[in-house]
Amino acid sequence: MKLFRHGAVGAERPGALDAQGQLRDLSLLVPDLTPDWLAPEKLRALRAIQLEAMPLVAPGARIGMPVAGSRQFVAIGLNYRQHAMEAGLDIPKEPVVFTKALTSLGGPNDDITMPDHSEATDWEVELGVVMGSVARKVPVAQALSHVAGYCLANDVSERDWQTKRGTQWGKGKSFDGFGPIGPWLVTTDELPDPQSIPISLSVNGEQRQSSNTSDMIFSVAEIVSYLSQFMTLLPGDVVITGTPSGVGLGMKPPKFLQRGDVMLLDGGPLGIQRQKIV
Repeated sequence: MKLFRHGAVGAERPGALDAQGQLRDLSLLVPDLTPDWLAPEKLRALRAIQLEAMPLVAPGARIGMPVAGSRQFVAIGLNYRQHAMEAGLDIPKEPVVFTKALTSLGGPNDDITMPDHSEATDWEVELGVVMGSVARKVPVAQALSHVAGYCLANDVSERDWQTKRGTQWGKGKSFDGFGPIGPWLVTTDELPDPQSIPISLSVNGEQRQSSNTSDMIFSVAEIVSYLSQFMTLLPGDVVITGTPSGVGLGMKPPKFLQRGDVMLLDGGPLGIQRQKIV
């Protein structure tokens, strides 16, 4: 299934795409797409809904982030070789882990507010993973069974705060709206292999990033297993898995976002995002 949430910020309602790609409202049957609805038995119940009988979502409705009530927002850095090289850093031997504030989560098409006095706001297209069940010390072979689905993500980053304010990455990654996800949560029954997804990003129509998740250093299964060795992953938790080369920081000279710029992200089966910098 492709699940989504629609409506004004703080008043989103659940929905799903039908077989014709039309947006259907599920709020008559489901209160919201909260972590408990991502359990395997609840997803089976959602798949049993006759979507064509559900009301259509109003044209032009805002699409929100596809899951409500996430309790952790975890990110992986330097997970594509070319990106590590453009950053001038060694290829990691273990996943590089940091966290983003939950308040940085946003809808896929929401405007992104540039921080005050920022001269180094950057883009990072990524594959997002949404957990469906508790993962604690799980082996790689079982890791994907704990995943509810996948989404497109943009790990927006303020590089000065990230690299020049004590080298704690979360400082540059946690501004409000710096973690848009969606438009859809594509469940694992529809997308069983997360290592074959094309991802790309353009700024004002100029392509900056283009890659495939097959190029990741650490696979989704390896990341979920690794994280679960030292932290418990909970249903609804969002894990973003690293960005390929082509970020503004890696350009020579570096080139960053300006107010008025428009980012367009394409994740193939994960859908499209569009964000304006304001």
